[in-house]
Amino acid sequence: MAALNGRDLLSLADISPTELQELLQLATQLKSKQLKLQCNKVLGLLFSKASTRTRVSFTVAMYQLGGQVIDLNPNVTQVSRGEPVQDTARVLDRYLDILAIRTFAQQELETFANYAKIPVINALTDAEHPCQVLADLLTIQEAFGSLTGLTLTYVGDGNNVANSLMLGCALAGINVRIATPKGFEPDSQIVEQARAIANNKTEVLLTHDPELAAKGTAVLYTDVWASMGQEAEADNRLPIFQPYQISEQLLSLADPEAIVLHCLPAHRGEEITDAVIEGSQSQVWEQAENRLHAQKALLASILGAE
Repeated sequence: MAALNGRDLLSLADISPTELQELLQLATQLKSKQLKLQCNKVLGLLFSKASTRTRVSFTVAMYQLGGQVIDLNPNVTQVSRGEPVQDTARVLDRYLDILAIRTFAQQELETFANYAKIPVINALTDAEHPCQVLADLLTIQEAFGSLTGLTLTYVGDGNNVANSLMLGCALAGINVRIATPKGFEPDSQIVEQARAIANNKTEVLLTHDPELAAKGTAVLYTDVWASMGQEAEADNRLPIFQPYQISEQLLSLADPEAIVLHCLPAHRGEEITDAVIEGSQSQVWEQAENRLHAQKALLASILGAE
């Protein structure tokens, strides 16, 4: 079993390629019920952003491991009244065994991890979404049997999902192409991190040409064009991002056996057409289910479930 041994997961850059493969193997075993693990621990969910899949999958995963979950809605805690992050962190550290945080600034997450001795998991920040990408990689592995040497193309906004995909693909030995409009590229520091991890063994390509990026790819992936907190910009972004829609035409440029992924929620008719998300190449619902299995493996690994 993978053993992250009480460590934080703030970024996919926190783990090694070997640890990633061990996590995916553990997730596969848990999903197929080849392995049943138990840990009588308490998980806290401190979510400042709306959530469906992350909240429910973490909750169900912890219950299935025999643990308990406390939903720490910031609106009903002292966080909403301005209690300093470091104070909240040091108090929760004395109550909980592990904490998953979904917030805006990566720095806030890192401050929590600094002041809490218990493990802290990044359940989404504006910078990264590592738990989503663990599920993505599990889905791709199930579809193709292996990850090494595949090519994944992400089209749309260079957001937190794009950032974590670059890191995850580099760790997994997948070539990754990120196609965005000019001015919407992913974080340049994370691009360099991903390229350092890839170490010239796989490609991390940035482009503004969605058709070039989609050509021959094994995985075609997108996300909403305006993330949480950017809703006011949504209407202005529509004409800029329209060429980056995953349509049947764009999908036709990919490998004939390519799969389509979307981390959800989807704005059908914007970043993806209804025909594609409901089509035979879509693995979106398997991908959503795999949030449960990937996060259960992560929790079991960090908490030392037996």
